[in-house]
Amino acid sequence: MSQEKRYCPHCHQELTAWVAPPDTMWGEILVCFNNDCPFYRDSAEDIENKGEANRLLGCRYAENPSNDYKSFNLLAVCPF
Repeated sequence: MSQEKRYCPHCHQELTAWVAPPDTMWGEILVCFNNDCPFYRDSAEDIENKGEANRLLGCRYAENPSNDYKSFNLLAVCPF
């Protein structure tokens, strides 16, 4: 799927096309894989502060091209 370049609003790095697992039914999505992105780095603490138990879970910024590039939080492992 070819699309315009899109950038993370938090760190301004170009988003990377990633094919989501088939059971999500998303297809190809755009994800910020910058491990230094403040959105990603702060997400594990944010989830923990909301009462969720697993400190290793966080979120990456993502957009769905099939849904007018609507942004969403993609659950991810945060190894820090």
